Amino acid sequence: MTNSSRTVAIIGAGVIGGGWAARFLLHGWDVRIFDPGADVERQADEILDNARRSLPGLYDVPLPDEGELSWCDSIASAVEAADWIQESVPERLDAKHAAIRAIHAASRPDAILASSTSGFRPSELSPAGDDVPLVVAHPYNPVYLLPLVELVPHAKTATAVVERAEILLSSVGMKSVRLKKEIDAHIGDRLLESLWREALWLVKDDYATTAEIDDIIRFSFGIRWAQMGLFETYRIAGGEAGMKHFIAQFAPALGWPWSRLTDVPELDDDLTEKIAAQSDEQSGRYSIRELEGKRDANLVALMRALKGQRWGVGEFLNRFDRNLAQSETDVVEPIVSFEVVAPSSWCDPHGFVLETAYRHLVDQALDKFLTTVGCDDDYQRTGFGFWVTDTTIRRTDDARVGKTLRVVSRAIERVDQKIHVVCEIVVGARVIATDERSLAHVHLATREIAELPDTLRLTLDAAVRRHRRLPRGD
Repeated sequence: MTNSSRTVAIIGAGVIGGGWAARFLLHGWDVRIFDPGADVERQADEILDNARRSLPGLYDVPLPDEGELSWCDSIASAVEAADWIQESVPERLDAKHAAIRAIHAASRPDAILASSTSGFRPSELSPAGDDVPLVVAHPYNPVYLLPLVELVPHAKTATAVVERAEILLSSVGMKSVRLKKEIDAHIGDRLLESLWREALWLVKDDYATTAEIDDIIRFSFGIRWAQMGLFETYRIAGGEAGMKHFIAQFAPALGWPWSRLTDVPELDDDLTEKIAAQSDEQSGRYSIRELEGKRDANLVALMRALKGQRWGVGEFLNRFDRNLAQSETDVVEPIVSFEVVAPSSWCDPHGFVLETAYRHLVDQALDKFLTTVGCDDDYQRTGFGFWVTDTTIRRTDDARVGKTLRVVSRAIERVDQKIHVVCEIVVGARVIATDERSLAHVHLATREIAELPDTLRLTLDAAVRRHRRLPRGD
């Protein structure tokens, strides 16, 4: 799968800039990086390795062919041919002004200039007297996995430019939230800052350790927030009476001295050492790269689970899968394919793909096959569809994490209201498993056999005629 040639310039390739580089590169963009820092290429390569392991396993269709990565010796050489320029230099206003001034002087007039800043407003980023039209595009780490980006335009930035920015970000799997007006630290970091301040006090005053606070988050509301946000969660907490009841019940607590959000503990040497020591005890047995790998695998597993539920970020990823997919295969073509890179969440502790993953692959391939012959979501909304009546699975070999699994689906036979489909799971040139299924056309609400409409019957018969001619495995 190829992508039209586009170029992004990354100015500053630390954790955030390197994450941007990985996201664009793996979505088919050519990436040009400028960062004069020591050892930055090694760090960026490690970020890219993490992305290559994790991102493909998030989607259920192949990513575009990877773009070309180039390292440049100046800002000017990095940005001169770029369609998109992402400034991710350290969070100091003087450094950002210098970078943005150099970018503006050397970039094309139609290039989009975006800043990753987590705190500065667009009006602060434009050097005095220059009025550089730019946008803040503030992502969340890891940028190559988490899709949200806060989009904050400068007053001088034309609406058409902001709309184009949203389209380009969407093409690399990002979900833009355009802020209505600029504010220090945007939205997400202001919310995180509130939690961070309270957590610092709790550690300083010995109410909890860093590990205990993290456990409270990850075993409770952190899981809720992964699929519903703050307000939707509290709406449910209000019971059948909803949000108004929740507010009426808990509003008085906002006036009680439960938190110290307007006060900040001094991060002196004692508190810094205390937090660092507790953090070392909590996680010091892992290297940063090991923690990143576990974080990425956990994020992919959580988001894939939400894909199955068609909710929140999962539904966003399902839509992006459909956008990434190649144009619909014509039914007269002999093979309907599905490809995915096996994520670690599909594998046992030794890295071998589990049988449940093979079943999931075939489910996805059959969805693709049925959509191709006309049994798509619109058709199923009429109350009719196909139901699996028989399944036979045979495994002849194993696949491991990170391998590309390809499913080839073939319509073998149609008898009355039933069809017989054979799916081969292929790694490279090897067929490692087959899954044969019989499907009946039914009323979805009752599972009673239903007459095939003429249009569906004709397309199925055309597929069977073509697919029968192909050689079959065992």
